[in-house]
Amino acid sequence: MKKDVKVGLFGIGLDTYWPQFDGLLDNLKMYQEQIKNGIAKYGVEVIDAGMVDNPVRAREAADYLKSQDVEIVFLYVSTYALSSTVLPVAQKLKVPVIILNLQPVAELNYEAFNKLGDRGKMTGVWLEHSQACSVPEIASVFNRSGIQYDFVTGYLQDDEAWSEIEAWTEAARVAAALRINRMGILGHYYGGMLDVYTDVTKQSAVFGTHFEILEMCELKKYHDTVTDAEVQAKIQEFHTAFDVSADCEPIEIERAARTSIALDKLVKNRNLGSMAYYYEGESGNDYENIVTSVIAGNTLLTGKNIPIAGECEVKNAQAMKIMAEFGAGGSFSEFYLMDFKDDVVMLGHDGPAHSAIAEGRVQLVPLSVYHGKPGKGLSIQMTVKHGPVTLLSVVEGKDGIFLLVAEGESVVGPVLEIGNTNSRYRFSTGAKKFMNQWSKQGPAHHCAIGVGHIADKIGKLGQILGIDMVKIC
Repeated sequence: MKKDVKVGLFGIGLDTYWPQFDGLLDNLKMYQEQIKNGIAKYGVEVIDAGMVDNPVRAREAADYLKSQDVEIVFLYVSTYALSSTVLPVAQKLKVPVIILNLQPVAELNYEAFNKLGDRGKMTGVWLEHSQACSVPEIASVFNRSGIQYDFVTGYLQDDEAWSEIEAWTEAARVAAALRINRMGILGHYYGGMLDVYTDVTKQSAVFGTHFEILEMCELKKYHDTVTDAEVQAKIQEFHTAFDVSADCEPIEIERAARTSIALDKLVKNRNLGSMAYYYEGESGNDYENIVTSVIAGNTLLTGKNIPIAGECEVKNAQAMKIMAEFGAGGSFSEFYLMDFKDDVVMLGHDGPAHSAIAEGRVQLVPLSVYHGKPGKGLSIQMTVKHGPVTLLSVVEGKDGIFLLVAEGESVVGPVLEIGNTNSRYRFSTGAKKFMNQWSKQGPAHHCAIGVGHIADKIGKLGQILGIDMVKIC
């Protein structure tokens, strides 16, 4: 998928300069080539429209980049250039424009420059380093034209600037992945969880997600055809992926294995990249037997970056998918309790979890009862890796969908050994203020937790998708 993601690149200059200053255009093209090669290292295909130095070239570049269906476009300000060479490209592409205000060097050698002696040559060298001159002009025109843009300012060997560029390519890649994602909806909402209910049309409009409405009878069909050999292979996978508690009854392990195989087949046959599920039904029915044995299999799928959200939390399946595509994991969580003495908030769930972000091995343990749900079966017990984390909620507010983010730390300390995922999280605001500020944004009570601090990347994704990001801390 990475190779299919295309990002555009074009440089801007002023054709009046080229006959005036020998070597200026060649040098600027050389810098643009360095930028192209640098961006390509991030696993995307760079579509380079070359140097745009007059309105005619602007139209040609716009047509070319449009034909290549780029996700975003990087605009390299190579020297002073007229805004009339930029506007036609941005207007036609209708994708975010990332303005690269990158000088060749961090600091001009002023002494050597002033010793050149020839003011004509000196002007040419100055123009080679005059990237900042056009930046306010371009911003002014883009603001007045309603064009979405952002800046990366620095110099060609600036690590911070390149980290920003890399983050933009990652955000473009995630946006493309979300657009082709097929999310399954299996069963129905947990009755009464009004915060969880969502408008899937809005979800499709914002993220491009296709929703597959699934039936329990299809899952049962796959469940009924599972072979003994498949069960044994799946049980082996359980033992590889999890620390299987000795308290797990063999019949429960086999039941979870059969359901895991059925889930794998459902995901494969429907080409799903994520799923939200919940089902109750009448006590003792065949579907109940299946739905009370899904946690292990859904955790395996989530660990393979096919995130599964319980309680039919479509919005949180979206959040988990975003985190997974950024390589941060994305584990299904809700608020468990607050520790005011240690100033932490605890979050967790009975599953599914993202096993790749666990602190140590994930445990597969029995539960005699699923709180608030029918039946009993196996569950996941784990703690998220200690260190930096990001919380993400896809929020459907009164004015539309936005991304709610907080950065914090998963910290060492006692957790609840109740056969659930749960971890201790500390935030820079303190637990009380965090809880109040997060809740006032109106998210559902679930969120996705991933490792690392990636709010900046999520914010860039929001810009590409045309939605806001609210960062609590």
